[in-house]
Amino acid sequence: MSHHASGPNFGFPRGDARLDMTDLYAFPKPGDPGKSILILNVHPSFRLDSPEPTTKEPFAPGALYEIKIDTNGDAIADICYSVQFASSEHGQQTATVRRIQGARAAEFGDVGEVVVQGVRVSVGREALVTEVGDFRFFFGWRSDPFFLDVIGNFNHMQFTGDDFFIDKNVCSIVIELPNSDLGSNKVGIWARTLDKTGEGWVQADRGGRPLQAVFLPGEKREAYLSGEPADDDRFIGVFAHQLEHTGGYTPEDAVSVARKLLPDVLSYDPRDPTRFPHNGRTLTDDVVDVFFSMLTNGKVAGDRVGPHGDLLNEFPYLGPPHD
Repeated sequence: MSHHASGPNFGFPRGDARLDMTDLYAFPKPGDPGKSILILNVHPSFRLDSPEPTTKEPFAPGALYEIKIDTNGDAIADICYSVQFASSEHGQQTATVRRIQGARAAEFGDVGEVVVQGVRVSVGREALVTEVGDFRFFFGWRSDPFFLDVIGNFNHMQFTGDDFFIDKNVCSIVIELPNSDLGSNKVGIWARTLDKTGEGWVQADRGGRPLQAVFLPGEKREAYLSGEPADDDRFIGVFAHQLEHTGGYTPEDAVSVARKLLPDVLSYDPRDPTRFPHNGRTLTDDVVDVFFSMLTNGKVAGDRVGPHGDLLNEFPYLGPPHD
């Protein structure tokens, strides 16, 4: 439940599971520190409060799935990798990736340099991988790498080590790219999904750091999901309120912790060791233990769940989808 069902009342943003951003990862390519791997997972295969699958169609046709990169520390995107999907009359989806740089990277829209187009989306166990120059791409269903004892969480954090996500799937966007295409060594990364409406583009979901979009915005959840990291100071008060209530922080300490969590951006420097929350996020980082320890002011150390065993040692690194 990193951002699994991050919309109002633990539903999906704009009521569409395909627009739900679940997790964002950034880490150096294993065996090649000159490249990095960016992974944006969306569309959880199951809603937490329903035994029924969400939908078989991986991505929302026409919607935008974007990875934003800030190169100068102002929480405004300087580079954007924007992915848009189309569906044929037979249901096969294809992806187009655009790279947007400069002032336009912070805007809405389907503009920018086309890096690759017409790439088939994987729907089975086989990973369809596309290479273009120094880039490598994957789009499609994969085993969800996120791990958490969800039932224990809703039972007042009485954890038993039962991993809800062990047999669940997500839809993944995986990009391998040279570090030079990140724009600088130390960057801030976040992602968002955008829905096309009659009035134009509407931001459905966004985030960089795991879990906080679900637990901390409170009554301002919709404003948070539609917001921009550069404006996140306006949520310090509501974050602090939740931290006081859940963790028993003093008002001063709650504000201090809230300021460390905002803006909602994942810091990443490929030159340094990768480990959340200090630098980037790998597929095996136990972000749940880190978050709940912070949320409860050390009262809860973890949920007794560890990384999944189906991760791959090669691109796209995520395990094949479950039946």
